[in-house]
Amino acid sequence: MTLPLSAVPETVPEIEPDAPDVLELPGEGPGLAAADGAAEAGEATKPQVARWFAVQVASSCEKKVKATLEQRAVTLGVSNRILEIEIPQTPGVKLKKDGSRQSIEEKVFPGYVLVRMVLDEDTMMAVRSTPNVINFVGQEERRATGKARGHIRPRPLSRQEVDRIFKRAAEKKPVLKVDLTEGDQILVTAGPFKDFQGEVIEVSGERSKLKALLSIFGRETPVELEFSQISKQS
Repeated sequence: MTLPLSAVPETVPEIEPDAPDVLELPGEGPGLAAADGAAEAGEATKPQVARWFAVQVASSCEKKVKATLEQRAVTLGVSNRILEIEIPQTPGVKLKKDGSRQSIEEKVFPGYVLVRMVLDEDTMMAVRSTPNVINFVGQEERRATGKARGHIRPRPLSRQEVDRIFKRAAEKKPVLKVDLTEGDQILVTAGPFKDFQGEVIEVSGERSKLKALLSIFGRETPVELEFSQISKQS
């Protein structure tokens, strides 16, 4: 199943048709920078260029796709055209049930990997046939007749979009995450409400805080707490 550009979540970088800041490969001769149907008669040859493309993958399979595609690029003889495969991530800290902390990496765009590659029939085949890859992000080419969906024509990201993605990954401060959802029971382990028990009503991962209903003087009272001040009750 392919994903039209209009259906991509808002967090996915906008695909721009023009990428004037492409990177030419040193030592490479002229070739075809092709998308679907690029070998049509009369199409002028273009210099080989490497551009960044967004590729949609199955949920939680980003690392698996990256490792598999890197191996396939070598096996299929296209490692000189599939140059980089990246999963933009930001550092994070997960607060476990026992109160210990675990360093983690949060994906900037879950369900997507970025590939810098020379786009031609061989490299497209290598990417699309990789297990757990859904398709490139791009523009859907509607079929002339019938209701069947058309092919997706990959569209490169502009350098500005790529710089923005990696800058976001590099500059974002670590976020403390906790394995909690609304309705979970907690015990306050520190602060003025220590030893109080309550129910989670809101979780704010970006602020590393939550709100819980605590029974204070016989009344259910919403209280804001730091993740580090509570433990989850089983």
